[in-house]
Amino acid sequence: MARVPFREIQGKTVVSEGGRMFGKVLDATADVSTGELINMIVEPTKYITAHFEDLVRDKQGRILLPFNAVSAVGDFVLVNESDIL
Repeated sequence: MARVPFREIQGKTVVSEGGRMFGKVLDATADVSTGELINMIVEPTKYITAHFEDLVRDKQGRILLPFNAVSAVGDFVLVNESDIL
């Protein structure tokens, strides 16, 4: 995938290749020693909150989706669901 500035991802809706809507990108976590982005911090939809309790979450209940699950960025952030679930 081509490099995309984080500000172009922030606020976009995360959707899986199967069409499942995960929520909106709020922020990111990074490895401070390398600068590598590790996770997207996503405000989950009510459906995701109710049906996917096993997703990794932060203390505020936001889900942490690995950046390596991102397959494309356009109007949405497209993720490979098998890398998340």
